[in-house]
Amino acid sequence: MTQFQTCKPSQMTKAEFVETFADIYEHSPWVAERTFDLGLNERSDSIETLHAAMSKVMLDATPKEQLDLINAHPDLAGKAAVNGELTAASTSEQAGAGISQCSAEEFAQFTDFNERYKARFQFPFIMAVKGANRHQILASFAERIDNDSDTEFATAIAQINKIALFRLQSM
Repeated sequence: MTQFQTCKPSQMTKAEFVETFADIYEHSPWVAERTFDLGLNERSDSIETLHAAMSKVMLDATPKEQLDLINAHPDLAGKAAVNGELTAASTSEQAGAGISQCSAEEFAQFTDFNERYKARFQFPFIMAVKGANRHQILASFAERIDNDSDTEFATAIAQINKIALFRLQSM
């Protein structure tokens, strides 16, 4: 089990815990609040254990809460990124994938995919981009755009849990 480098969740107050972990799930502090309310112990100081607890909270949420969480995520290479309106974690993740280095043509592809994907599914395309590059992300867009809604909803939820794990591992 991997221990956190910067904190000990089991020793935090609820306010400290929520402040620290509020954006592990994008703009959704309710995941951290509910995780804390379930109770923390020394095992919670492991990244894997805390991720499992937070994942369960998110998976046990209502479909509406899950959809709101999906919709809290920014478009990849979207207007929020261009305008500098992303969370620090999202900015870092997108930059790490080279999205900030898109050519005009690639940016146009991202814009087209984002628009078509949201028109089809009514929520943004979600992909844990750590370890991927912009070419792989565009290929994933192309591959997933023809999926059915249930598949894409489940994929978005799985990708969000993957993003959460990456964010916890960076702490």
